[in-house]
Amino acid sequence: MNKFAFIFPGQGAQIAGMGKDFYENSATARFIYDKASELLNLDMRAMCFEENDLLDQTEYTQAALVTTCMAMERVLRERGINPDVTAGLSLGEYSAIASSGAMSIEDAIVTVRQRGIFMQNAVQSGEGAMAAVIGLPGEKIDQALEHVEGISVANYNCPGQLVITGWEKQMKTASDCLKEAGAKKIIPLNVSGPFHSPMMEEAGRKLESVLNDVELNEYEIPYVSNVTAEYVQKTELIKPLLVEQVAHSVKWQQSVEQMLKEGVDTFVEIGPGKTLAGFLRRIDRSVTCLNVGNWEDVDKVVELLNKN
Repeated sequence: MNKFAFIFPGQGAQIAGMGKDFYENSATARFIYDKASELLNLDMRAMCFEENDLLDQTEYTQAALVTTCMAMERVLRERGINPDVTAGLSLGEYSAIASSGAMSIEDAIVTVRQRGIFMQNAVQSGEGAMAAVIGLPGEKIDQALEHVEGISVANYNCPGQLVITGWEKQMKTASDCLKEAGAKKIIPLNVSGPFHSPMMEEAGRKLESVLNDVELNEYEIPYVSNVTAEYVQKTELIKPLLVEQVAHSVKWQQSVEQMLKEGVDTFVEIGPGKTLAGFLRRIDRSVTCLNVGNWEDVDKVVELLNKN
């Protein structure tokens, strides 16, 4: 193994019960969940561990998922597993930055709680939409959308799977253009807003005021920005990139390709689900992707990484 990365999923990966086994088995994980509850005046254990109607609401999802990912990440760190680089998909970028040492876990949790509120309230319900585009290269999607006002690419996930975002009233026109260009499927997504579109610029401006009060630290390790798909090693770049990210396309495929160029050959996906592992297989089948989403995964991953 040359280098390995910690990678963190974004909104949509959340699932009831996530992190419960970490809370039950790790004092560090318990501290993070309890601290999040205290900071946000929310019962984070109930929100993450029990079936409820809040977990899938953006204003709660984001803090719950970052709390869970960081509880899992700290357990790995305690076992001596320290990555060469970190990255996260959309919301997951906050976990990546906290993992890098540039932002405290507490500040990451508080910030994404506000980020979730701003994003949920940025556009009235029903005005925005998102959809997955299957089977069409990114450059052809970009070309097709040149003729559709108010629709853009939200996520460059992997070859053959991108997500578009924008005005609901323009989605049918966009879908027709993309199908004409050769898309196999256009799948509407069950989301509460047109994330990573220009319609989120107001949310970005509000987020900037929150980030102004966040104290950043020097990096222990670099992270990869969703906006630039490049390694970020200057602390002063973090806040403007996070503000821009809210209304900007997420370059996940390009981020992975950049890490591959830098010699990363193993990725550890930390958090519920295996969404990022699926993307990785589409980007480069030769890489190794390990998952830590349950307590039983920890020993397996630690053993495999130590062997290499």
